[in-house]
Amino acid sequence: MRERARLVVAALSAALIACLGLALPAGAATLPDPVSCGGCWKPALNTSWQWQLKTVPSAPYLDVAMYDIDGFDATAADVSNLHSTKSGRKVVCYISAGTYENWRPDAGDFPGSVLGSDVDGWAGERWLDVRQYTGKLGTILGKRMDMCKAKGFDAIEFDNVDGYTNDPGFSISATDQLKFNTWLANEAHRRGLSAGLKNDIDQLKTLQPYFDWALNEECWANDECTTAQTGYGYDKYVAAGKAVFNVEYTLSTSQFCTKANAQNFNSMKKDLDLTAYRVPCRGV
Repeated sequence: MRERARLVVAALSAALIACLGLALPAGAATLPDPVSCGGCWKPALNTSWQWQLKTVPSAPYLDVAMYDIDGFDATAADVSNLHSTKSGRKVVCYISAGTYENWRPDAGDFPGSVLGSDVDGWAGERWLDVRQYTGKLGTILGKRMDMCKAKGFDAIEFDNVDGYTNDPGFSISATDQLKFNTWLANEAHRRGLSAGLKNDIDQLKTLQPYFDWALNEECWANDECTTAQTGYGYDKYVAAGKAVFNVEYTLSTSQFCTKANAQNFNSMKKDLDLTAYRVPCRGV
């Protein structure tokens, strides 16, 4: 009875939206409501940061407001040290949500049924069948989120959440991807953790209500940063009060920093291995 009532409400809501002349984003009618998280960290639009996954950062730390580091490699003590050495600093837990990595300690937990094609250019990685998030895959990813919370992280960066635009070895649709990505954000919020959207540029509009901030790779190099370029860009996130973090690997800072600063993005140049190297577009 409760499920039937929910469907009736959903239908009425859709009808009301249609009467008002508003358009539903593709797939939105099948998505759950965003889980609110009043206590979750919402980064300021201008937030200095470091993204370092190759190694766990060690003292002396940069004077930045946010560190994004590998959730498995970092210990609770590492997270605590980053918190304690700068007041208000937040630490983000990087995990791959859309790929299997054969070097992770939980690699043996993944059933063969969820393992797809190799990820081009990344040895030891395979795409996951994200349609199976309601089963064993969801349990594994839930444990990863629990790990992030237990170690004291403030937020999660979910990587590889645009497998449907690649060749994952499964027939994953855009709607399948939306369902998975909204599930990730909602599960992070249920744990009191801020959720960051990584890339997935084609679905920025629909996913905006679910995620607290966005992280992008090479949108300036690919002409994908702004609404003028794509139809719905990261400038819309800034307008909604959601911070945008961006890295470029091949462009020189003179080719993107002026534009990035004008859009109020937190942009910097990094190397592809995400070592400690960084050249920020802003002062810190």
